[in-house]
Amino acid sequence: MIEGRVLSDAKWFKSSYSATQDECVEVAITSTAIGVRDTKDRNGGTLVFDSTTWSTFLTHLKTPKG
Repeated sequence: MIEGRVLSDAKWFKSSYSATQDECVEVAITSTAIGVRDTKDRNGGTLVFDSTTWSTFLTHLKTPKG
């Protein structure tokens, strides 16, 4: 498990798909972890992934469903 403190100084950004919306998630990428948090509740908690898990997640999202 990756601890959330590795993201304490990370630069957070919103997806270009939701840049004009307030209800979305933000992502931070560091050399050791990827964090995801709710834009509406930035202090409510952060999901933290290692790079392999994040890559698998993105691949799954992009795979067409039959």
